[in-house]
Amino acid sequence: CLLELLNPFVEIAFGKKYLFAREIVLILCINFFINGMRRAVLIFKESMGLFWYDRYKAVAEAVLNLVISVLLVTYLGVAGVFVGTFCSTVLTSVWVEPYVIYKYRLERPVTGFFIKYAGYLGVMDTDGKTLATTFPEPGDYENAVLSFVESPAESQVIQGYQFFKIYDEHQLEYVLVVKGGNDDIHLIGKMVTFQIQGLLTAYKERFDKDNFIKNLLLDNLLLVDIYNRAKKLHIEVEARRLVFILETNPDKNSGALESVKSLLGTKSGDFITAVDEKNIIIVKELAPGEDYAQMNKVAATILEAAGRDEEGKTHVAYGTIVKEIKEVSRSYKEARMAMDVGKIFSAENDIYAYSSLGIGRLIYQLPIPLCKMFIKEIFGNKSPDFDEETLTTINKFFENSLNVSETSRQLYIHRNTLVYRLDKLQKSTGLDLRVFEDAITFKIALMVVQYMKYMETLDY
Repeated sequence: CLLELLNPFVEIAFGKKYLFAREIVLILCINFFINGMRRAVLIFKESMGLFWYDRYKAVAEAVLNLVISVLLVTYLGVAGVFVGTFCSTVLTSVWVEPYVIYKYRLERPVTGFFIKYAGYLGVMDTDGKTLATTFPEPGDYENAVLSFVESPAESQVIQGYQFFKIYDEHQLEYVLVVKGGNDDIHLIGKMVTFQIQGLLTAYKERFDKDNFIKNLLLDNLLLVDIYNRAKKLHIEVEARRLVFILETNPDKNSGALESVKSLLGTKSGDFITAVDEKNIIIVKELAPGEDYAQMNKVAATILEAAGRDEEGKTHVAYGTIVKEIKEVSRSYKEARMAMDVGKIFSAENDIYAYSSLGIGRLIYQLPIPLCKMFIKEIFGNKSPDFDEETLTTINKFFENSLNVSETSRQLYIHRNTLVYRLDKLQKSTGLDLRVFEDAITFKIALMVVQYMKYMETLDY
């Protein structure tokens, strides 16, 4: 009941942005179940006044909770915090509290309590093979399981054991065997069956979501399949999203995926996946009011989390904001183009935005033969390679909007020296950079040369 109704209640009370992922809700339900099972023990312990013997238990539980949560949050995000609570409770309260009662008041071994607490449970496959069991001695249940599988009953009592069917998407996958035939055992069996089915669903949803996002990014899904699978996996269809691509140096940033997941993986609407050893894809759901300025800050945060390397092989690129899930693949393609174009024309930067690519985006889509023809028309048979001093002069001249005086001042040279260099360049290329049209032509030609060199299709 709690597993199915917790998220709907949160959505009604607080809104969709506060919803937890399915696996987190399942962990909360398990913690709720364990705390409920502890209540009987606590009532006995408090009524007997046994407070002294487990006085350090609360401290140990708190320390374990903190340490385990900090360790797991790096890999699991918010789910790691709740798993930490589960582990700390099982490692302390679950066994310490009954141990104190049995040792200091009942004066009996606590082993029997734990056997009854765990119950006599066994999980079998549909062929009767034992997969997991708490039975002290192995038993032969194969014939009983096969008979139960063939029957239409959902649960059945056979020779003092109760059998329950466990389904995965309406397909019978496992059989739960519980020793005992009374109503209490039947209730325990139903609860365990429900928990196992919840675990199967949570695991499968997480795996399916990752596959769904990968296929969505690669345009491997039909439009009708996108909406159907998104609905099935509880993924919001109409939401503002944006795709980031993090390219890392696998030799220096082996833990980049875990670092990014700990940073951004806490929100249920965000998806993080690795397509290969170098590239990590982040599909981020935007909150109302978030724009490209905030996304640039997010990109910088991702870069810091992944770690910058001295070789300059770590970059982040992102596409444009889309409003529907079917458009996420477009944002991914834009981010991919931004990564390639950025490394060609803005190699000095680490963050590339598709919306800021400018004319480089157009040049990147030109066929190489057309680029060769254009360069030959501009430079003839001369090499388009220039020495470092000339390139520095040209770039600074463009940065200062063709202003001769400001360029000469920033280069710390005389104005006549700059004019001489520009005249010399005009004689070799036929283009006067002081003329706006010639400056545009020369700028485009330089960018085309950069593109051709990057693609390694022309020898110089």
